[in-house]
Amino acid sequence: MLSDESCQVLTAGFSFHRKPFYSNQPEGLKNYLLRLQMDGRCKARVGKEMVQVEAGDLLIFDPYEHYELKIDNELNPLGELLIESGDYHIFFGGPWADEWWKRRKRPTKVKMQMTEGFLGLFRQIVMEQRRISNPYPEISEYYMKILCLEVDRMLSEHPTTTNQSYLAYRMKNYIEENASSIFKLEDVASHVDISVSRSVHLFKEAFGTSIMQYTLDVRLNMARERIIFSPMSLEQVAESSGFANYTYFHRVFRSRFGMAPKEFRAIHREQL
Repeated sequence: MLSDESCQVLTAGFSFHRKPFYSNQPEGLKNYLLRLQMDGRCKARVGKEMVQVEAGDLLIFDPYEHYELKIDNELNPLGELLIESGDYHIFFGGPWADEWWKRRKRPTKVKMQMTEGFLGLFRQIVMEQRRISNPYPEISEYYMKILCLEVDRMLSEHPTTTNQSYLAYRMKNYIEENASSIFKLEDVASHVDISVSRSVHLFKEAFGTSIMQYTLDVRLNMARERIIFSPMSLEQVAESSGFANYTYFHRVFRSRFGMAPKEFRAIHREQL
């Protein structure tokens, strides 16, 4: 568990380059850096090599690591000259950041899930840094800590960066974000631009369960929390948790939790 010490956001912003750009700091940046490639591409030093960085790639640098970034002239598929690279970047430091860094070894470059929640953390930190008058500077500090821990959670869930595992986790995230709505296997597959049969295979291989079973698990957990803590009727709980009808919801809920939704609500509300 990390101690509750300071984690200072020194600067944060979004950059979009349409001209060649080059930065080389062999002695390091003196602070930690998270840089998320959003658009286009560039090259960055990873170890001893300059490697391609594309949308979805997160660069993680410690204060003493050689930092080299290069944005070159490139040709698009039509043969037209193209220079384009957009990224979020956050420089930060402090005792909490030092302790966080020591917890585990992290790759310099890793492919991340471009979820709204993950991107929202970058946006929020940038917005906080742009405030001219900010009586609550600790807000950006809390967001920064959450972002660091979210990075570690993603690394723990999918430490490899193969294309197949990346697609599987994108499907998993789609299910979690859309579980309250009704969708089909085709929708999940379409989200990552692959066939239904391939999506079924990749998901099963990555998580040991089917897409539909995982969807059901997420929806049942969502419904369980709403039954206990929300004032919604049981029919509203079923509908808002992605179940097409109450009869089916009642059956699968009883099968999972060993009792009907009404009985489950009565027992657990007595314990609150």
